[in-house]
Amino acid sequence: MSKLKAIEMKNFGPSENLQLADVTLRPIEPTEVKVRVYAAGVNPSDVYTSTGTYAIKPALPYTPGLDGAGVVEEIGALVKDVQVGDRVFVASLPGKTTGTFAQMVICDAHFVMQLPEHISFEQGAALGIPALTAFRAVVQKGHVEAYHTVLIHGASGAVGLQAVQIAKSIGALVIGTASREEGKALVKAAGADYVVDHLTPDNVEAVLELTNGNRPDIIIEFLANENLATDLQLIAEFGKIIIVGNRGEVTINPRVIMQKECDVTGMVLFNLTDDMHHVLMTSVTMLLNANKLTPIVGHRYALADVGQAFDAVMAGEHNGKVILTIE
Repeated sequence: MSKLKAIEMKNFGPSENLQLADVTLRPIEPTEVKVRVYAAGVNPSDVYTSTGTYAIKPALPYTPGLDGAGVVEEIGALVKDVQVGDRVFVASLPGKTTGTFAQMVICDAHFVMQLPEHISFEQGAALGIPALTAFRAVVQKGHVEAYHTVLIHGASGAVGLQAVQIAKSIGALVIGTASREEGKALVKAAGADYVVDHLTPDNVEAVLELTNGNRPDIIIEFLANENLATDLQLIAEFGKIIIVGNRGEVTINPRVIMQKECDVTGMVLFNLTDDMHHVLMTSVTMLLNANKLTPIVGHRYALADVGQAFDAVMAGEHNGKVILTIE
């Protein structure tokens, strides 16, 4: 079996442990597909996993990467929904893929979906975890309706930008926060009605002025350890706060939750069943086909420069999705 280029991690640790290597892929199973990968998405969870301290700890050595886009190279005997030659995006889950940071990836067929012709491979690689997370947060957890006001706290990242687009496709009024001018411009271009600085207890009134005193019905939160107390201050009565990201502990007063009768809920894609995952994949594809969702690529790195990409993701250097281009 021929060799292919892939990132291989033999030991957990810093980004220097990510090495370009020649590897051999195993044969595919009857329910699997092999995809020639042209672009792969880099997620914060990929970086956390590589440290060996994350909840998910793959067996070493391993090739990172859950998201990607390319062309179907081979299908198993039981695969019906895709064919050899199809353009697809890959949105896999940990432990069920050989890793998208490679020229080829093998995964279960239900982790791939046809990629519309107007979506490039680089844009396709920006789907995966961000798109599925955004749809689940906005639609399945937030139950956003057209009459709602939605605040997306940290909207310039890959998930946030797609959450803005999905909420606007429903017809909601969307407020996005970002810290840099470049990020604010991307959030505005994604369709947000208003873009403001990241919120603190001192500038909550600025949001209320934009909405004539109407508080957000739904808040999508990407850094709960810093923002949850402010979110509780701002949320409307009977509102919902959806926690998508967190990096530490936070102190809050539960009485605020009682007084507002608001819901605070979390989510993580790794809890999904196969059926739940398929619903998300299908829903995202429908939005793509309807031109209601366009992934935004923030920065591109060559496969061999994956260490730089990991460091940039953790440093928050780029807005939008960080991807690897694969020759």
